[in-house]
Amino acid sequence: MKQTANEAMILKVIAHIHTAFPTKFGIPRQSGLVDSLRGEVIFTPEYRNPDAVRGLEDFSHIWLVWQFSGAVRDTWSPTVRPPRLGGNTRMGVFATRSPFRPNPLGLSSVKLEAIEFRQDVGPVLIVRGADLMDGTPIYDIKPYIPYADCHADAAGGFTAQTQMHKLTVEAPETLWAKVPADERDALRGVLENDPRPSYQHDPERVYGMEFGPLEVHFKVDGEMLTVTDISRR
Repeated sequence: MKQTANEAMILKVIAHIHTAFPTKFGIPRQSGLVDSLRGEVIFTPEYRNPDAVRGLEDFSHIWLVWQFSGAVRDTWSPTVRPPRLGGNTRMGVFATRSPFRPNPLGLSSVKLEAIEFRQDVGPVLIVRGADLMDGTPIYDIKPYIPYADCHADAAGGFTAQTQMHKLTVEAPETLWAKVPADERDALRGVLENDPRPSYQHDPERVYGMEFGPLEVHFKVDGEMLTVTDISRR
């Protein structure tokens, strides 16, 4: 009798990632846009065997397969409205990276900076450029293989119409001084990539964003983002 694949399967959470984003607001729209963003992938107890990451240190980048934990729903829609298209144009869900999918899975390519071995939690993957919320469950980790995973001639679909642009960020030195020195480049990179919803353009509106232990407030007028306050939460 021919065997068929199960239509449903149980995925095991093998790790969680810790990042500077306690909420979705401010997270880069794609991985790799802000290379200076640091994250730590910490395995769940069952998967803390150092043998499981043997050889991974020879790869510069890895794939993370993860759950849109803030977007789990019982239903799904065949079309979604990508924010990069202004939130009004509908596209097929499988033509987008929307979190609202039949299976709320995400895929990110990140730089593997180091593997640390800690007595309390085993191997920890130090990564750069992640676009994940703090505490996001990780289902799988795979090495990025350049000859197979890089396609220089790939077409970008509707994303080719919405090329990323960077804002100019201004902030008084007194405010930057409140940001740890090793986090300033990352925060600046996040702000340069315009963390606002793409349909909001009110130059007088003050936006608030949580970044690690900090609360960052800013305004955007045209191509200029001005930081108005940085405080500890």
